[in-house]
Amino acid sequence: MSISPSQPIRVMLVDDHAMVRRGLAAFLKVFDDLQLAGEAESGEVAIQLCAEVLPDVILMDMVMPDMDGAAATRAIRQQFPQVQVLALTSYKEGDLVKNALKAGAIGYLLKDVSADDLAGAIRAAHSGRATLSPQAAQALVETANQPPLPGLDLTEREREVLALMVEGLNNTQIAGKLMVSPSTIKSHVSNILSKLGVTSRTEAVTLALRSRLIP
Repeated sequence: MSISPSQPIRVMLVDDHAMVRRGLAAFLKVFDDLQLAGEAESGEVAIQLCAEVLPDVILMDMVMPDMDGAAATRAIRQQFPQVQVLALTSYKEGDLVKNALKAGAIGYLLKDVSADDLAGAIRAAHSGRATLSPQAAQALVETANQPPLPGLDLTEREREVLALMVEGLNNTQIAGKLMVSPSTIKSHVSNILSKLGVTSRTEAVTLALRSRLIP
């Protein structure tokens, strides 16, 4: 255990499960340099309570009904920039991690973190240093490395042509519908196949349906 500062770090708990808050409150009592500043069962209550107790660090659940942890974090960081928020959740999906950090959280931990590691993360947050659980870091990397969704670079006209391809029309029929020459449609189809990274009309149609490129 680290040497206690002259003033303990005041920690606020935000979680919609009372048992989780009770467990975290008990955990805080173990460390001389940590102190419970308040508890909130929702994002809305957290924002109100933060104004009243002005904690140093908030342990914020990410998945809550009504206002989620990211929205509450964003609101708190905008109104009280001196308050640090640590995401503490059961979920390690990359998008959740990304949203929490984008909202202003200084760290992201899973609820199975050890007491010593959680205490260390709270101290780090109070000093302005970030802490990411290994699982959260891994999820971020995987999200960043995902290839972009196919078809995002299709033009409006190419989308029209693709929609008619999905309906089963050939180039001549598509040309008649769009009142352009078959050679123009042939060019559009060629561009569509190239942009989707496929080699045939069948593959293009399958990908369009699977990726919901056509509304």
